Amino acid sequence: MIQSYFNYHFKPQLTIDDYFVSNSNQKAYKLLFNNINEHSNFFLYGPNKSGKTHLGLIWKKKFQALQFNNNLNEILNHKKNIFIDNIFQNMIEENIFHIINHCYLNNLNILVTSHIPLNKYQFNLTDVSSRLKTFLYIKINLPDDELLINLMIKLLHDKQIIIKNPKIFKYILRRVHRSYEKVFLLIEKIDKLSLAKKKQLTIPLIKELI
Repeated sequence: MIQSYFNYHFKPQLTIDDYFVSNSNQKAYKLLFNNINEHSNFFLYGPNKSGKTHLGLIWKKKFQALQFNNNLNEILNHKKNIFIDNIFQNMIEENIFHIINHCYLNNLNILVTSHIPLNKYQFNLTDVSSRLKTFLYIKINLPDDELLINLMIKLLHDKQIIIKNPKIFKYILRRVHRSYEKVFLLIEKIDKLSLAKKKQLTIPLIKELI
């Protein structure tokens, strides 16, 4: 019998200790944290749910940056590095132009993230496009098995779910589409099913979702 449940939303853990580095993202991680110097600006590209925001928040904390969120005046009135997450979402190109110029004039660093490749976005202002093309382009690759397993463990841990049988992860890997987003959606389904049935996760239970 499926029972009713409270749909609690646990806050994801987004510290540096919660970020798992594997062959899929190691190059991006090293480039982002080992190459900052004068005029080091970064364009971090990766698929949905690949950890771009997580990396960006770690970078923001490490380099004492401000995050852009419709706070152009605040940014222009401070001399701090800038983090722009998901840059092409509701982007006002004039604002990005002013931020980049502000950072150039004050020797500040910028990190932007996107799930859309830079060369696929249709710009209205060529000046914004040309400036972003000077950024160091960093790509997070598709996940390997090691990263997918650790991603599942992290997502489940964020939801306070512990899987005691490691064979479950191998079972999932053989059946799920190997993308960050598909794994994220599967964990959401696992969370709801486990809450509804109030049972420990088992392979037969997972079979109901795959």
